[in-house]
Amino acid sequence: MPRFSVIVPAYKVQAYLSECLDSVLSQSYPDLELIAVDDCSPDACGAIVDEYAARDARVQAVHLAENQGLGRARNAGMAEATGDYLVFLDSDDTLTPHALRAIADRIKETGEPDVLVFDYARTYWNGEAVRNQVTAQLTQQEPAPFRLEDRPGLLRVLMVAWNKAYRREFVAEQGFAFPPGYYEDTPWTFPALMAAESIATLDRVCVHYRQRRQGNILSTTSRKHFDIFEQYDRVFAYVEQRPELYRWRPELFRRMIDHYVTIFTRRDRLPRGSRAEFLRRARAHYRGYRVPGTKVPLHRFRLRHVLVRFGLHRTFRALRLASAVRRRVLKSAVKLARSLRTTALQLHYRIQLRLPLRSDRAVFAAHAGRGHGCNPGALEEAFRTHAPHIRTAWIARPEHQQVIPPGPGRLRPGTAAYWTALARSKYLVNNVNFDRRLKKRPGQVFVQTQHGTPLKHMGLDLQEHPAAARDTDFEELLRGVDQWDYVLSGNRHSTLTWERVYPGRYTTLEYGHPRNDVFQRATSLDVTRLRESLGIPQGSVAILYAPTYRDHRRTQRPLLDLERVLRRLGPRFVILARAHHAHGGSLGQGARIIDVSEHPSVESLCLASDALLTDYSSLMFDYANLDRPIIVHTEDWDAYEATRGTYFDLRDFPPGAVARSEDELIDIFAGGHWRGSRSAQLRAAFRERFCPYDDGRAAERVVRHVVLGETQGRPEFIPLADRRPVPSAAAGLARSPLATVPQPSGPLPVTEFR
Repeated sequence: MPRFSVIVPAYKVQAYLSECLDSVLSQSYPDLELIAVDDCSPDACGAIVDEYAARDARVQAVHLAENQGLGRARNAGMAEATGDYLVFLDSDDTLTPHALRAIADRIKETGEPDVLVFDYARTYWNGEAVRNQVTAQLTQQEPAPFRLEDRPGLLRVLMVAWNKAYRREFVAEQGFAFPPGYYEDTPWTFPALMAAESIATLDRVCVHYRQRRQGNILSTTSRKHFDIFEQYDRVFAYVEQRPELYRWRPELFRRMIDHYVTIFTRRDRLPRGSRAEFLRRARAHYRGYRVPGTKVPLHRFRLRHVLVRFGLHRTFRALRLASAVRRRVLKSAVKLARSLRTTALQLHYRIQLRLPLRSDRAVFAAHAGRGHGCNPGALEEAFRTHAPHIRTAWIARPEHQQVIPPGPGRLRPGTAAYWTALARSKYLVNNVNFDRRLKKRPGQVFVQTQHGTPLKHMGLDLQEHPAAARDTDFEELLRGVDQWDYVLSGNRHSTLTWERVYPGRYTTLEYGHPRNDVFQRATSLDVTRLRESLGIPQGSVAILYAPTYRDHRRTQRPLLDLERVLRRLGPRFVILARAHHAHGGSLGQGARIIDVSEHPSVESLCLASDALLTDYSSLMFDYANLDRPIIVHTEDWDAYEATRGTYFDLRDFPPGAVARSEDELIDIFAGGHWRGSRSAQLRAAFRERFCPYDDGRAAERVVRHVVLGETQGRPEFIPLADRRPVPSAAAGLARSPLATVPQPSGPLPVTEFR
């Protein structure tokens, strides 16, 4: 008997079905059966299902003789199910990696509940993923399992069958089945939650809910949307037969009316001429199912209820028309106001360009206004220390203003003060380019700091990789390069790369990366303080996990199951999970996974950690300055190298142990290779090649050269052998039980070091 029966009905989804089935069969939790139901689909769905059944014994193909609709197709799948739990998945949606493992763990942890509710994210054709907005209802902080009355807010989560796992015996005992027609989830999910003796939640996205541009059945114009009335009749009939559920009638009534109004207001659902009829039937249900004294708490919903209660079809149309006119007027007014403001600011900028430069002003920015940090942040502090006569200002978007430290002035992009600073400051410092409308004046000095040592292709080299280049305007890029006076470099590899992929008349300052100065200046007390602020338990080994962005993937799904890795490593390991800023989400959730994606300082995270786990992130070049273990995970190297391009094969010249799979990664830690002598040898060679100048005084050298004009007498470079970076908190692991972790059961692949 498998743990899960995953039921996938298929009808006219041949373009999406394989991706759906693959997402199930590739789960790291293999104890499942996949029941794929071909609902007499006229396309290739039936053939695809048969192909999968022939390849994988876990797949059972069910073919219906005639099209019966989604509900009855699910019923046909349930009739064949033998698993402990039922999981429904629509054939154009997908399970996220390791979803079933997380669901299984949560079910076991909460004592086999009748229903487990998990989270989902809407995914769009352009690759955007938006998580469910009422995810707070899925918190795992409260006791579990529970009953619906303990957390009635669950009824506000999308009422669909596919965001829950159901104990099969519970479904059989209750006699639940899906009815025919549209909105078949409604008379299934409400009764299931109300009847469940035990419910648990999982605060994790387990399903990607595809938002198709066309073809979504509920977005088609049809009278079948009138099926919603029969579905709610079934819900209230279920409650009528069970007096103990009467207390849910007010909430069900509110949900029903909101549902009716949603259908009524969508332009793409009801056929022309049927809206008045729909509203009349909704009014009949309002009068038939309303419980006297039912309150509608929110004002915007109260108006909806009034419209349905009195059947104010023409009033509703008039209000919609008035609202549309109001929106258009406001939109036009806002557009005009923005246009006038832009014109006024550009006039202001032209005037400022004609005023004298201020030789005592410097303006800084990093990562297009995302806070204070990176090389420009270190240089800004060095300006104030070594050239105190220079007044500094920092550009940051409004949401990042709070991370700017005391000292520099604060500028918001697009303001008059912003344009004044760009027009009249002598020194411009950034790790990308400033606004494309910037007109660099004679006498201005632009310091381009870059933001790391390049492993992946950059600049003009991206012309060979359209997936990575996307809509890059290379002519505009070169116009920006022409404004640079100085480019910072941390090593000869970077110097040669920058001068080729960003050709220009600038001067390269091969002085090291200012942002890495802190690694030589920090103390053990600083490390302790940082670990406490991050909530790292005392005596733990903290692994900083920082994967890079993959241009070739629509969704940035993590390749590692961090929870599984931690289970295999043991209780004294924790992971600081930092998603790339372009990822827009977290890398995992768990008791020993600390999400640091929004932490403003990656340098602080490096100092707080005991080892770095990454794939192809340039952070490895900076982290090597700490002389702490680095482990690289190269599972998808071939795909990454082909789509993005790299300047050398990281597997041939790594900064430490190389893992080609999740099991090899676990083996590296289990055997202690992550901090062994071979790892140290690889790291030493890596540091010698890429860290010759990061000795703690890079920022000072830049300021003395660029601002103070000192071409001689700058600080000498400290040799690698004489540097003393601050040790990690777990530096004494060689004599500690933390040096290795218990060996996992069963053989694992032999780890290869190259």
